[in-house]
Amino acid sequence: MFESKPPEGGGVPAAAWGVAGLVVVVVLIGLVFATRHKPQASPNTIQPLAAYAAELPLSQLAMSESTSLSGGKSTFIDGHIQNAGGQTVSGVTVQVIFRNDEAMPPQVETLPLSVVRMREPYIDTQPISASPLKPGEERDFRLIFETIPANWNTQMPEIHIISVNIK
Repeated sequence: MFESKPPEGGGVPAAAWGVAGLVVVVVLIGLVFATRHKPQASPNTIQPLAAYAAELPLSQLAMSESTSLSGGKSTFIDGHIQNAGGQTVSGVTVQVIFRNDEAMPPQVETLPLSVVRMREPYIDTQPISASPLKPGEERDFRLIFETIPANWNTQMPEIHIISVNIK
């Protein structure tokens, strides 16, 4: 007698469930595409040469070391780069491969190539982007390493140009 009747069709309308389901599907698809990207190679993996690398010969390579007052040691590779191609270069990334005689994988360092800005009273470097390398231009460069592997064979490391930014 005093019982209340449940509402007919009760609950949430079917259209609302459809919209909610559609939103969930769109979000899931978005997450799948957002997380699917080309895997980046490890910086310790030897990369292929950049297409423009043949136009940027490196020469006059020399190594030196410096010890700081705090006892730290820095190793330098100085050299010369020439833009023998027809395009202006605004950035170069190199991989320096320190091989060893122990049949172990080499240590691979990936870093931007910095050009010498001035030599007196000390050698100061800057990225190539600060003064892009035009066709036919040449510059001295310096690579700086704070740590060198203990098992390095002390031979001149290989330097590979793996990325070139062209203007």
